[in-house]
Amino acid sequence: MSDKSTTPAPVKDRPWVMRTYAGHSSAAESNKLYRGNLAKGQTGLSVAFDLPTQTGYDPDSPLARGEVGKVGVPIQHLGEMRRLFEDIPLVEMNTSMTINATAMWLLALYQVVAEEQNPDVAPQDVHARLAGTTQNDIIKEYLSRGTYVFPPEHSLRLTADTIAYTVNNIPKWNPINICSYHLQEAGATPTQELAFALCTAIAVLDAVKDAGQVSDEDFEKVVGRISFFVNAGVRFVEEMCKMRAFVELWDEITRERYGVTDEKMRRFRYGVQVNSLGLTEAQPENNVQRIVLEMLGVTLSKNARARAVQLPAWNEALGLPRPWDQQWSLRLQQVLAFESDLLEYDDIFDGSHVVEAKVNQLIADARAEMDRIQAMGGAVAAVDSGYMKQELVSSHAARRARIESGEEIVVGLNKFETTAESPLTADLDGAIQTADPEAERTAIASLTSWKAERDEAAVAAALAKLAADAKTDVNLMAATLDAARAGATTGEWAGTLREVFGEFRAPTGVAGAVGVVEAGAELTAVRDAVKATGDELAGAAGGRLRLLVGKPGLDGHSNGAEQVAVRARDAGFEVIYQGIRLTPEQIVAAAVAEDVHCVGLSILSGSHMELVPDVLDLMKAQGISDIPVIVGGIIPDSDGKKLVELGVAAVFTPKDFSLTQAMAGIVTAIRKANGLAV
Repeated sequence: MSDKSTTPAPVKDRPWVMRTYAGHSSAAESNKLYRGNLAKGQTGLSVAFDLPTQTGYDPDSPLARGEVGKVGVPIQHLGEMRRLFEDIPLVEMNTSMTINATAMWLLALYQVVAEEQNPDVAPQDVHARLAGTTQNDIIKEYLSRGTYVFPPEHSLRLTADTIAYTVNNIPKWNPINICSYHLQEAGATPTQELAFALCTAIAVLDAVKDAGQVSDEDFEKVVGRISFFVNAGVRFVEEMCKMRAFVELWDEITRERYGVTDEKMRRFRYGVQVNSLGLTEAQPENNVQRIVLEMLGVTLSKNARARAVQLPAWNEALGLPRPWDQQWSLRLQQVLAFESDLLEYDDIFDGSHVVEAKVNQLIADARAEMDRIQAMGGAVAAVDSGYMKQELVSSHAARRARIESGEEIVVGLNKFETTAESPLTADLDGAIQTADPEAERTAIASLTSWKAERDEAAVAAALAKLAADAKTDVNLMAATLDAARAGATTGEWAGTLREVFGEFRAPTGVAGAVGVVEAGAELTAVRDAVKATGDELAGAAGGRLRLLVGKPGLDGHSNGAEQVAVRARDAGFEVIYQGIRLTPEQIVAAAVAEDVHCVGLSILSGSHMELVPDVLDLMKAQGISDIPVIVGGIIPDSDGKKLVELGVAAVFTPKDFSLTQAMAGIVTAIRKANGLAV
């Protein structure tokens, strides 16, 4: 007789939304990628936009040169948004859009395309079915990612307007992700990530409340639609405790500061992309296990589990992942969700004394840091003063120092470096995807064609209305939608608001950052070489070597440039660093004005083959081609060799993790360029 068990099968929780952050080259190519990922079981879309789109420039702008289609998809007008989502029914999607300064504009284009896809449905019914998220956290852009456009107070106004509009018109939409992800990428400790993100949320909610566009009765809905986008590093126990701390602190803030009584509206809702900062170019196959451990930090604890997860690919430290690499990352999520028993249990950490103690410590430390920021006047004031940026640069410098000293072990990078040859990287150029070199030309052609076919009078009228409304306190979403429908472009929308709001350059955080506290033998030797070389070049009067650190193009990921600037200062250089988003002309003009001994260029967006030759050509025209140029960034080996052939003195990539050794390389390049013994 067979023994049949009567125990019912466990009921599993629903898995989180599974996304892959993707987009490149063109709307048409990205559309193919999205449809392919959806066919493989992805349950949501996560759109990466290129830097011109994120910073409000059309592809024909001089600032867009080399950046079109490199780190995301270019969307310069409504026609491109239509192409991006062709044959993808938006009313059935859950779409995350990583967009901040121009979030209102991209959401307007998205809404209009959704309406066009459903011509027989009332617009308000279409809006009611739209689900997704615009990142729209501009404060962290001043601190880490650098795709801000306008001054903080005007940027916050755009954010508040978008939130009020969606709460009143697109009820399922998350109008903002308070984004601590990039804070950790910029060096934030768990305490800083908690405190800076929650202070940002307070600033946003206060701005919405002060704007008076949402009734007191509906303000709970505003709180309920606030979502977060976090980071999870490889210290997955600490990261899991951080997420539990986020849950408790958010519940406290929304209950006590904003009087939210509905528990559902106080729920801490977050999506996550796990850490890219810790991915290594050296032995990149190790990144797979790092990604898995980081995923566990945001999935193991049921009471603090992510609602959406997107994972980087193993080869992102090398360049742009291929579709197969993205599929591999998706499969990591699917194995955990569908093969393991994780989703069958209540929270497995409830009652753990270790977890409780760590969470309580993080909460206490975060409260203290939040009190410090609120005493300054809140998050916006802490941006204006440079406090938060300076703290991040210092934290990142401390982390770099721990890795270089070996105190913090990174397998394959500073320990266990001996390795068998990897079949994954036997062909380095084939191990990544290359963005379409014709992307810029194609985008400009699309822009020209679009402008030729639109009603110029209608565009002018819509932009005039946008400018007029921007000078008042009226919600700007209505005028933005009119501009989208009329055929305005991304650059025209942002340019109109630039004329009203002005632009902004955020503090770099370098001047007050704490670098290396105690110099070891290696840094001391570099300091001696810097001083000796300066003295040799200046003669009896002596002098300091001057290093210009430049960020050409629209790449706002300034973490590397800031760390180079801090370490160069520690090594004895006089450092000239003017921040992000400079043209080659501005960089070369600064090199001439400051009479520098070396120009260092930091480019992480893939635009090095366009922008570096531009700088070299301009230096030659100015008669300073004898000044050595050093380039750092995510640069494929073949491109690095081409840059050296063009005259670059040295190329540094993430595998060159020792900043002190990089400083020694810069001194050597200066000595060679000036005919000194090396």
